[in-house]
Amino acid sequence: MRGEPSCPKCGGRVRAPGLFADTWQCDVHGPVFPLQPVVPPSVEALEVVVRRAQVPVWMPWPLPVGWLFTGVAYAGDDRSGGRATAVACSGPGPLGGIGELILVAEELGVGLGARYAGIDAPDPGPFMSVDKPAHTKLLAAGRPTPLWHVTRTPDDRAVFAGEARGLWLWAIVWPEQSGLLMYDELVLTDLRDAGSETELVPCGALTPRILS
Repeated sequence: MRGEPSCPKCGGRVRAPGLFADTWQCDVHGPVFPLQPVVPPSVEALEVVVRRAQVPVWMPWPLPVGWLFTGVAYAGDDRSGGRATAVACSGPGPLGGIGELILVAEELGVGLGARYAGIDAPDPGPFMSVDKPAHTKLLAAGRPTPLWHVTRTPDDRAVFAGEARGLWLWAIVWPEQSGLLMYDELVLTDLRDAGSETELVPCGALTPRILS
C-alpha cells in the first residue's frame, strides 16, 4: 500500500511545493492535485475524506443488496482540500460473480476518473457522444443525472460519465458486464450531506481497483 502522495493521472511520484514551485509537481503531468495514500476502508477513513472534500463524495445509498463499501481516495492537500474523490463499492454482480464500482467526482482536469477509466486524457468529454441521448440516468442528490458511455476504454470495464453539481461524475464498473448495474436507477448520495448516516455504511476489504 502506498505511503506517500502520488500523481492522480499516472500514479507516479510527485514533488511537494517548495522553493521553485508552489504546487505539487509530477515529472510527466506538471502541476497536479496529489492523490493521497489510500488506507483500508472504515467509517473513520470515509469521514476524513468527507471533511476535506471540496467536491461531492458520491455513494449509492442505500447500497445495492449485498454490496459493501470497499475503498475511498481523494486528490488534494491541506491547502486545496479534496478536488477529486473516489468511492469504491463491491458486491454481487447483476449476472453473477462479484461486481465492483468506483464513483469519482472531480473538478475539470484533475484526471483521477480518467485514470480509473483507463483513458489517456484528463477528462471524458472527447470520449462521449453528448449530442446523442444519454445511455442511462441515475439520481444524484435528488436530481436526475444523465450519463453517457465513455468509449476507447479497456475491455474489462464499463465506463460512464456525466455532470452532477457542476462537476464530472464518473462511474467505472468491473467486469464490463456488471455495467448493467447502471441501468437499475441507482440513487447516489453526496456523503457530505449524509451526516451521522455514514456511521451505518457497511465496510468490506480494500479493493485493489482503487490502488490501480
